[in-house]
Amino acid sequence: MRTMDFSTSERATRWLGKAQVFFERFLLPHNAPWHHSVAQGIYPPPFLADLKAMAKEEGLWNLCLPQLPTDAPGTRLSHQEYAPIAELLGRLPWASEDFNCHAPDSGNMELLLHYASPAQAAQWLQPLLHGQMRSAFAMSEPDAASSDPTNLQTTLRREGDTLVLSGRKWFITGAAHPDCRLLIVMCRDADVQADDCARHQQHSLVLVPMDTPGLQVLRNISMLHHVAPEGHCEILLQQVHLPLRALLGQAGAAFGMAQVRLGPGRIHHGMRSIGQCELALALACERARERHSFGHPLADYANVQDWIAHSRIAIDQARLLLLQTAWRLDKGQGDAGQLRSDIAAVKVVIAQLQTQVLDRVIQIFGAMGMSPDTPLAYFWSWGRALHLMDGPDEVHLRTVARHALAQSRTCSGALAAYFTTPEQLRSPPRMY
Repeated sequence: MRTMDFSTSERATRWLGKAQVFFERFLLPHNAPWHHSVAQGIYPPPFLADLKAMAKEEGLWNLCLPQLPTDAPGTRLSHQEYAPIAELLGRLPWASEDFNCHAPDSGNMELLLHYASPAQAAQWLQPLLHGQMRSAFAMSEPDAASSDPTNLQTTLRREGDTLVLSGRKWFITGAAHPDCRLLIVMCRDADVQADDCARHQQHSLVLVPMDTPGLQVLRNISMLHHVAPEGHCEILLQQVHLPLRALLGQAGAAFGMAQVRLGPGRIHHGMRSIGQCELALALACERARERHSFGHPLADYANVQDWIAHSRIAIDQARLLLLQTAWRLDKGQGDAGQLRSDIAAVKVVIAQLQTQVLDRVIQIFGAMGMSPDTPLAYFWSWGRALHLMDGPDEVHLRTVARHALAQSRTCSGALAAYFTTPEQLRSPPRMY
């Protein structure tokens, strides 16, 4: 086993420094104008295009794509190198788009880099890499439990040289963005559902232009009363006709393909969440020092000190788990089962971290913490959503448990020496 090294390379330090300077000089001053613009119904804000052009010129572009081709715009970083930049960008939920590292486009670009045909890459991947359009990934459905996505009901069938897509999707991030041009849809493929076909080999991915007849965005669903301007949309697909070339990759391979985007995406979500938790903790410490109650600053009270200490410890623990997972992804360490377990663990830990830390911080802030005057209410809402996004926590806990149990079988009997009771006394009596 190779020694894990979480130290920051000179290259990673240099790009993090450039990102910090850009963040503080250009993004933070535009935070209030961004929110004001969105509140006025102007989205995206008109200055966003200029910020993106500046970031692209600085090379702060497509940083999150380890497979980025050398002739593509931007700078390719490893997962471990990008992690602290993602943490920085998480402090402003809209900042990642300035670097073209935002979800769901980052995952969709990863998917297209691996599986798109040359024609598909020219039509969809290149505009995404250049930040000329947005995209969405449609998986969740109102009538199928997200804990078991093999139950997805959106169907794909072939009629001659045409694909016909029908179904309903919801909570589709990014579908309300005015620049969204592409919907990548996971659907049940009628032509690969043979009786002997495994449950995870019955679904395909198709590329659907947003202006295709039969595709209708029904509504932008609020999440805990927060309405995202880019959208978490419900979409109706009613007899959507597509050419055969709209199929992405192989028929029936959707689940394996989706892991290409979900694994790194969970790392990116995790690091952004840690950035939000770091900001929340910094705000809590300042609030606790300045706010007085019963003649003392809140920082003097033991329970407040406990909240701050537990949050500090939990953030550092979560960061180490994320860096370990990023390192394993970059170095190819561990088998597929180990990586699945690591990524599932990240998903669970980050959701728990964000809701627990933000709950404590909001309590320290009092009523102000629930208002729109601070980012805390949004951070908490996002953390609560993470318990369900990309599958509920319970599914990922089962993944971790199954891997641990599978590992235990490989050392069956090897632990007997740790018992202090003689073997003959531990064994049940033999029945004759």
